[in-house]
Amino acid sequence: MSKLLFRMRHVPEDEASEVRDLLESHDIEYFETEAGLFGISFPAIWVSRDEQFESARGLLDRYQEQRRERIRTQYREALEKGESRTAFDKFRENPARFLGSLAVAALVLYFSVQFFFSF
Repeated sequence: MSKLLFRMRHVPEDEASEVRDLLESHDIEYFETEAGLFGISFPAIWVSRDEQFESARGLLDRYQEQRRERIRTQYREALEKGESRTAFDKFRENPARFLGSLAVAALVLYFSVQFFFSF
């Protein structure tokens, strides 16, 4: 019976591709389910054979730990070089859009709480 190995909703394509390559390089039989036309189905990678699940889980856990460290290192390096984008950078790039987004957020917040304060 198939077992769920990896949920793929909101997963970047490079990560999904690396997981597929990892499973294929270790000869683990798997299949994918897609989100479907309306995006309501369950996108995931499933291990086809039960006896391969534990080794696949171990491989995936090690891969995710390595990826987490790699991404954190890249982020720290970008911070040190001054290449990471801050809220102020986004404001400088497009002030009208930034202020418009803040205005919409404030409007949504106002209409969300005004009902409770009207009692």
